[in-house]
Parts: sequence; C-alpha cells; structure tokens
Amino acid sequence: MEDRPLHGVRVLDLTNVLAGPYCSYQLMLLGAEVVKIEKPGHGDLARRLGPEPALNKAAIGASFLAQNAGKKSVELDLKDPHDRATFERLLAGADVLLENFRAGVMERMGYGWEALHRINPRLIYCAISGFGQAGPMSQAPAYDQVIQGLSGMMSITGTPETAPLRVGFPVCDSVGGLAAAMSICAALAGRAHTGKGVFLDVSMLEASLSAMGWAASNYLISDVRPEPMGDQNATAAPSGTFEAADGPLNIAANRQEQFETLCHLIDRRDLVTDDRFSDREARKANRTALNHEINGALRRRPALEWEQLLSTAGVPAARILTVAQAVELEQLRVRGYFTDLPFPGNPDRTLRVSGNGVHLNQAPLRPSSPPPLLGEHNAEFQMADVDLAATTEQVTTP
Repeated sequence: MEDRPLHGVRVLDLTNVLAGPYCSYQLMLLGAEVVKIEKPGHGDLARRLGPEPALNKAAIGASFLAQNAGKKSVELDLKDPHDRATFERLLAGADVLLENFRAGVMERMGYGWEALHRINPRLIYCAISGFGQAGPMSQAPAYDQVIQGLSGMMSITGTPETAPLRVGFPVCDSVGGLAAAMSICAALAGRAHTGKGVFLDVSMLEASLSAMGWAASNYLISDVRPEPMGDQNATAAPSGTFEAADGPLNIAANRQEQFETLCHLIDRRDLVTDDRFSDREARKANRTALNHEINGALRRRPALEWEQLLSTAGVPAARILTVAQAVELEQLRVRGYFTDLPFPGNPDRTLRVSGNGVHLNQAPLRPSSPPPLLGEHNAEFQMADVDLAATTEQVTTP
C-alpha cells in the first residue's frame, strides 16, 4: 500500500459498530495503518451483529466483517494502568485517534483533547457522536434510526400515506463516517503546513442534514416544506419510477431535451406539444397525468430494453434491482469493486468485501488482509518494555 496517499499514517481506532469503523475503513483503503483498540474479551460490538449466529458467537459477525478488513486488532483495557501505559505509547506515535463514544467519555477516562495534545501535539483527534460534543442533546444516546427521525429524513421517505419511514440502510452512520474521513484527510493535509494536530468534532445529525440537499435547502431558502413523494422526484417530471412490461424502471428526464427524447423514443411525440407538459413547471403540476401516459407506452417493452434504449439516447434510465441483483452487475465486476479475502478462522470459506468506488491511478482501492480476529495483533503492540512509538513509520507529511 506504499502507493496510497495515507501510507505511513497510523490511526488508533476506538470505535464500534458502523459510523466509526466505516470511517476508518475508508482511511485504510487510502493507505493508513488502522489499529483497532478493542475491549479485552469482547471487542467491537459489531463482532456479535449479523444474520449468522455462529459467526456472532465466534466474534466475527457479518457487520464486523463488512467494515474491518485490512485493519489490526489489539486488546487494551483503558481502566488498567499497564494497558493505559501501552495506549499512551501508541498515542505518542500515532497520527490519528478516532472514537465514537458519547460526548465526555474520553475526558472522564483522562484522554480529553488537552491531555491528548500534551501526549502528542501532532495528533489529530476525531470524535464522532450523534449530536456533537456540545449542546443540550450532546449526552443523548443515538443510533442511525434516531438520527434519521430527528433530521427530518424519515418524514419525507415514503408516500403521504406511509411516511414517516426509515431509509432501508443506515444512511446516517455512513454519512457521518464519510464526513469524519473527509475531515481527517483535510486535517492531515493541514498538519503538513502547521505541524500541529487538531480536534475534529463530527455530529451525525448535522452531517445528515447537510446530505439532504434540496429537502433542507428548499425550506431554508424558499420556505417550501418538503413532502413525502414515494418513488417520485419532487424537483422534476417525468422523474421517478415507471412501469415497464416486466417490472419497475427509473427514469429521470429532468431536462427539456431529455423529455423530448423520451417522448420520441416511446412514440408519444404528442406529449411534447401538450400544454399540460410543455415546460418543467407544467409537467410537475400535471405529474400524475403525465406518468399515466408514459406508463401506458412503457408497458410495451421490458425494463432492460428501455434502459438500454433510453440510456444510449442520453435519457437517464435503469431497472430497479434487488440487492442480490445489484451486486452481480457486470459494471461492478469490471471495476473490481469487490475483493475476495481469506475468511477469518475458516480456510474453507471466502469473504467478499466492498470497496469504496474510488480508483487510484486506474486501480481500485482494496484491503490487503481480512478483518482481524479479536486481539490478533496483541503480540505486535503489547510490548511493555519497548517504545511502541518507534515501531511506527513517522512521516513529516501529511
């Protein structure tokens, strides 16, 4: 991983479950050495989360396996004096400390920002929490679904009859993790100029609101309250889910030329000159009638044929797939999105993990090793009489 931009950067990762581990997974793919500091005998909570009870019992649950390839694991009890000494030696040689405890936990353990800065003035300390380190909600517990509800995200997911609905995956955890990873990379770049570490306070609530785009900005700027619209895009028409002969099809003919091309390809040129659909605002106002006309034409062919025909002509369109179908897309195979790794503790099984969609010098970023067993790297890091800071490769940049 010497060709990756974060080669030589050591990250100490105290996080659990998803937002934090997702963040450090991005850093690992970019070349950082990520050392998970885990509670002895228990480890990351995600080790016991997943659909296979046997894996959960073995502390390698699917949730853990998905986000922790390429990392190292060392068990440390930060209430034990010997382990604290080991941790502080690691801190002295680290570049980044990442945690996702509730606000104030690190301070109570004796590792608040001032203490960490004294140990290592170059350390970048990133704290991910539901609501940030200050404010009236800073002490409240938070999971992804709680953030989805508080951010307004659930209120606009579904139809007027079914909302509020939870988004079908932990989007707030992922967005929070990405915001943290981006901030850490920026802090490393900044440190190259200042030589000093910084304290990054990442709020999942705020990161999620920032990712909601027009749903929040339309209200803030124009006082337009977003409403749940199911499978339709409120910003344009025709834009949403339509009905092909064999199943649903997404079409986003958001621009005038795309709408006209769509009408031509479905043999409904008359829709272009219909006053109800003559421009963007007219189409939005008459969305139901327009969708009815388009669906009638689309039912003549299967979704894949429409996808190929419309996409080739510049109209964004694609089938709606299941997860099982999506992971088999040829596009992902050609891009090398998945990596097959040895399965931890089971030589007869293969572990397939995701990348992050980034190619570096025309090659996908991949993990080089499977997720670690709990404490797998204890011997490498728990050396009482050795200066552990000297074992890490120190860099002046970033």
